[in-house]
Amino acid sequence: MNWTLEVVIVPVTDIDRSKSFYSETLGFNVDHDTSMGDDIRIVQLTPPGSGCSIVIGKGAGLDRMEPGSQHGLQLVVNDIWKAHEELRGRGAEISAVQAIVPEGMRPATEKDDLNNVGFIFFEDPDGNSWAIQQITDRM
Repeated sequence: MNWTLEVVIVPVTDIDRSKSFYSETLGFNVDHDTSMGDDIRIVQLTPPGSGCSIVIGKGAGLDRMEPGSQHGLQLVVNDIWKAHEELRGRGAEISAVQAIVPEGMRPATEKDDLNNVGFIFFEDPDGNSWAIQQITDRM
C-alpha cells in the first residue's frame, strides 16, 4: 500500500494576499478557491509538477495554527540556478544560492555540483519559511 502526503496546511492572515503570492509570485496552480458562507474559505494551490498541495484559508480547522508558524517546508527542483532566476524574475525575495558543505553553508558557485546540497530560501508574506533544494540524481 502506498501512503502519500498530498496536502499541507499553511497558516496565513490574509487569504487573498497569500493566494496572490503563491500563484503569481511562486507560480503555484490554483486548484480551487471554495467558500462556504462567510466563515469557511479553502484555497488549494499546487506547485508545478508536485503531487502535494498546500491549503490556505479560514474555518474548517484551517486557523488552528498561528500565521507564520509553518517552518521547514521544502520544494525540490532539478536546477536551482534556473529556479532562482525564475523566482527573482517573478519578484520573489529569496536568498542567494547556497551550498551545504562539510564546513557548513556557503554561497554556491557555478562550478559546484549542487546535487542534494544546493538550496535557496524564502518566506511567504506571513513568515512561513521554505527551502528549495536541487536534486538531480536520487541515490
